[in-house]
Amino acid sequence: MNTRNKRILIVDDEEDLCEILQYNLGNEGYITEVVHSAEEALKLQLAGFDLILLDVMMGAMSGFKFADKIRKEMALNIPIIFLTARDTENDILTGFSLGADDYMAKPFSINELTARVKAVLKRAKSEKAKESPVIKFGELELDTARKRLIINNEKIELTKKEFEILRLLLENQTRVFSRDEVLTNVWGKDVIVTERTVDVNITRLRTKLGSYGQNLKNKTGYGYYFEF
Repeated sequence: MNTRNKRILIVDDEEDLCEILQYNLGNEGYITEVVHSAEEALKLQLAGFDLILLDVMMGAMSGFKFADKIRKEMALNIPIIFLTARDTENDILTGFSLGADDYMAKPFSINELTARVKAVLKRAKSEKAKESPVIKFGELELDTARKRLIINNEKIELTKKEFEILRLLLENQTRVFSRDEVLTNVWGKDVIVTERTVDVNITRLRTKLGSYGQNLKNKTGYGYYFEF
């Protein structure tokens, strides 16, 4: 599985462990961010992460409470792997009842954790692929199966690259993609294309999107995203 662009949030109050996790996951190609409490994590744009490694025993808000909050109140379906020294049957059942995708008892092998991370992300990708092939936003409908864009019941002709750029941004809500990341995801690593090509395609795409063109944003110094 391609780990490029996969973002993992590590929520754990053990700083040494966080450093080890960040180092090893970084070597695997993942983009990681670390916070040491659930309260800090809630200040982030959580929808932009592909996976959360979550400690159970923390400060004022436990990992269980945090998971319950993002699942029920925030309606986020981000995969969660609990990391904890609490490995009784009740604790494990509680974790899974809160929507955990996996549960690892401390201390654990880094190699095993990495393998489980890959497995959870692969499963999440497979489940996402089974969802409706049509992405909707207002009167905009992107049919990923038929490869067509409909706006206000009118078919909009897109080039293959324009379609793939729009699909990339629509499927990754709140995620900001740098020009280099767009090139890698749409053109591939082995194709020599300048970053200026991305800007040209984005400009054309904005025009074709009509009023929805204003939702295709550029965050200065970072890249492009679609604002929902």
